Amino acid sequence: MTEKTALTPSTHTAPPAKFSHGVKKGNILQVAGQVGFLPAVEGQAPTPAGPTLREQTLQTFANVKAILEEGGASWDDVMMMRVYLTDVDHFAEMNEIYNTYFAEQNLKEAPSARTTVYVGLPKGLLIEIDALAVLS
Repeated sequence: MTEKTALTPSTHTAPPAKFSHGVKKGNILQVAGQVGFLPAVEGQAPTPAGPTLREQTLQTFANVKAILEEGGASWDDVMMMRVYLTDVDHFAEMNEIYNTYFAEQNLKEAPSARTTVYVGLPKGLLIEIDALAVLS
């Protein structure tokens, strides 16, 4: 049986509770929900990028990508992404940012995605993204 491996890139702070930023088991890699925190600085609390949706979305993509790479994956391995927004009015802008970002990644195929609006993020955070990757 394949062991589970917890993934925490050097750009991320340790999780605030007993969970992992990502977990890999066999050829499956699950990236936990990531937000737009800037790279970790030792001794400092996490700092959100922003305050704009664009800045936070691009930082969130970078945070997801760091975990994918830590687990030996890339955007081409992502099968599904879930995007959570705190404001329904951000849908159009997020779609534009998403489309531009993934067009620049030169992917064979874009991952499937689902977007949900909810209000459960800490103050100042506008977006959260998780991803499921299957490695070859």
